[in-house]
This record gives sequence, structure tokens and C-alpha cells, in this order.
Amino acid sequence: MKIICVGRNYAEHAKELNNPLPTEPVLFMKPKSALSRPGLPVHYPEFTDNLHYECEVVLRISKNGKHIAQKYARQYFDHWSVGIDFTARDLQNKLKEQGLPWEMAKAFDDSAVVGQFVPIDPDTMYSSSFSLSLNHETVQRGHTSDLIFSFEKLVSYISQYFTLQIGDLIFTGTPKGVGPVLPYDVLEGYLNHEKMFEIEVR
Repeated sequence: MKIICVGRNYAEHAKELNNPLPTEPVLFMKPKSALSRPGLPVHYPEFTDNLHYECEVVLRISKNGKHIAQKYARQYFDHWSVGIDFTARDLQNKLKEQGLPWEMAKAFDDSAVVGQFVPIDPDTMYSSSFSLSLNHETVQRGHTSDLIFSFEKLVSYISQYFTLQIGDLIFTGTPKGVGPVLPYDVLEGYLNHEKMFEIEVR
């Protein structure tokens, strides 16, 4: 199982980090070890002083595929959830300034939180909302109608480079509103107002 993440897939988020809008999907990966363990706290890494949450819709691949045409991509995912792509923002900025890869700031242990998966309703796939609350206050809101690259485009594009396998996860990008967390913060993720996860940072 692999975790494939998409950067800058919401225009307002790209703007808040002063990044240009992409003309093709921006991809990076996390290892399986990045997945947080259900029911257990997420540990605040010792190598950062600026850990940020990024709430995202997560797709789960249901069929193996390579070089998938966009018109057939919908056949390759049927469940979704919301999750958090945790980012060590200070470390990421330092690595980017040096022109270095920034997996260390994105792919560390507990950096990928994923909620419970539910079936996708094709009729509401692009009219769905998701949100993240921090200590019971909403800090991020997103809507699938605002995606720069559709889910089908992402699946097709990713499959040109990586064989997609059953159980792979795709983090599809975060909307504006990313921000820091502190130890003992509680984060809750919602998809269409249904709670998908609740985790505590320790």
C-alpha cells in the first residue's frame, strides 16, 4: 500500500502559501509507516516547532491499474474519507530554500491521518463539503467543486507514473486555512457534516 499526495489542488491554498497555480498535478508520496494508528494519539515530532494540519479528501483505490484513461478512472475508486496531511512547515521551508527534496517534512511517522471510509455517491461527488475543527472550532472548510484537478484526472495522471493497486490512498489536496497545532490539541474531520475521525496531538 502506498500513499500518494497532491499539492496545490485548491487555488486559495496555493495563494495563501504564495505558490503558483499548477498546470499539472503536483505529486509527492508518504510511506505506509506515515499512517497514524486508529484510536491512538498523533505524536508531535521533535524536529519541528511548526507542525501544520492540512485537511484533505482521501480516495481509496479499489482496482489495480496502470496508464488509466481519464474517462475510465471512476472505475478505480469507490470509497472516500477525509484525512490530515501533517507538515513540518519550518523544515519544509528550509529544505525548499536549499532546493532539496522535502519528504522529511511530509512523510514522517504519524504524518497521515485517515478517517473511516464510506461509499462515494457519484451524484454528489463534486457537490460535497469537508471540514476540520481544532478544539471544536472549525479552522478549514473545503468543497469538491473547487478542485483544480478532478478526482478522475488525478487517478489517470498518477497512473501514468505509478501502478495503482487496491488499497492505495490518494490525498487529493487541501483548501485554504492550514495552520499550526500544539500538543493536546484535538482535531476532528468531517465529510458532508459526518465525523470521519477524531485525534489528539501529544
